[in-house]
Amino acid sequence: MIKAYSVEKSFGTLKVLKSLDFAVAKGEVVSIVGASGAGKSTLLQIIGSLLPLDSGQVIVDGVDIFTLNEIELAKFRNQKMGFVFQFHHLLPEFTAIENVMIPALIAKTKKRDAYKRAKDLLQEIGLGERLNHKPSELSGGEQQRVAIARALINSPSVLFADEPSGNLDSKTKEEIHKLFFSLRDKYGITVVIVTHDKDLAVMSDRVLEMKDGQFI
Repeated sequence: MIKAYSVEKSFGTLKVLKSLDFAVAKGEVVSIVGASGAGKSTLLQIIGSLLPLDSGQVIVDGVDIFTLNEIELAKFRNQKMGFVFQFHHLLPEFTAIENVMIPALIAKTKKRDAYKRAKDLLQEIGLGERLNHKPSELSGGEQQRVAIARALINSPSVLFADEPSGNLDSKTKEEIHKLFFSLRDKYGITVVIVTHDKDLAVMSDRVLEMKDGQFI
């Protein structure tokens, strides 16, 4: 599902990724761990097309993503990738279901169909009673579930998660962890997780450790 070759990235004189190779199979859950500054989030943002690379190649679902122009890449990202971050990035003025619908509406899905898909996803992850609540009316765990539903609305091939349980208490964290794996089992989605959480990492199919911009 993901193949990256000789990926390099620098910020000024600081070389963050050093000729890094990386591959993830379809339907695999891979965790990337390592100390702060190891390059984990930078790698995730590059393979997720959010950050350009200096050199190398990234192929996602058969597409060499950095050969696409800006419009093509935005469309590919919207249709093929889902993102979950430590901070939920929900729009405060919109309800849970409206937040989930946004990527589908960007993809020009009919509003009625987007609403049904969003409602089904929220019900599936245990928020069927919270559809019309705004983020300020939801707990941290509920907000993260809304963010996960939003990431899944367009049925992506890959879900990228950057410290997805970093702000959650231990019970909620465990629920979110289990949710990722149940979603993988149901939808066959490929999941790449950057985390400091060893409990989440060891649940994965594979754990890769980074240090100084390389895997060790």
